[in-house]
Amino acid sequence: MPALEGKSAVVTGASSGIGAATAQALAREGARVVGGARRTDRIATPVTPIELDVTDPESCEGFVKAAVEELSGIDILVNAAGLALGRDSFDASSEEDERIVLETNVNGLIRMTRLCLPHLRDGGHIVNLGSVAGRQAYEKGSLYVTSKFAVRGFTYALREDLLGRPIHITTVDPGLVETDFSRVRFRGDEDIARKVYEGVEAMQPEDIADCVLFAVTRPPHVNVDELVVKALAQSSGGRILRTEN
Repeated sequence: MPALEGKSAVVTGASSGIGAATAQALAREGARVVGGARRTDRIATPVTPIELDVTDPESCEGFVKAAVEELSGIDILVNAAGLALGRDSFDASSEEDERIVLETNVNGLIRMTRLCLPHLRDGGHIVNLGSVAGRQAYEKGSLYVTSKFAVRGFTYALREDLLGRPIHITTVDPGLVETDFSRVRFRGDEDIARKVYEGVEAMQPEDIADCVLFAVTRPPHVNVDELVVKALAQSSGGRILRTEN
């Protein structure tokens, strides 16, 4: 029997990258999965797509209502929606970029957790996608680094608040993963985005989905607090060993 047979899952950011890979991995293990994203046309079956903009409170409320109706409750919540904008020194950042990054990565994650928590069944699991950037700062990434430090802090605090309730909480902190992340960060500049992954065997979204699966399939008395995973050629957020072309 698949490990998650009979379970129901909600995944944000399910239209691409780690979110999409995680939604599909959970479904393969038998879970009924609702995927939230703005681009619902990119969410593949058997995941059920429902439109979601985590920066919009009304969108989040409508999404959770629809997801709970579809699933009749939630066993797993994976907060995978997130982004970065630019690789500039902080003094070159803008109010708009600050708002978008923090609203998506921090407020959106917190908002979705708050809205889903009343519907999380006993034995349920919340997985927050953090980053190695939330453990060690690197230059010219202040907004993203700040947001991921906040995710880690929120995850720790939530663990304290929910101690005694049968709810598992995990943060998964990846390093370099080859996704659309850099394309978004560099505002669609394909050449710059491609160079991020040149000369190194980066991780793939499926590698991180495997980590999420590991966390949510442990015995009921076990909680995986955090998983940190990097490419072998990466020692920290800012240090990557690249081969010569």
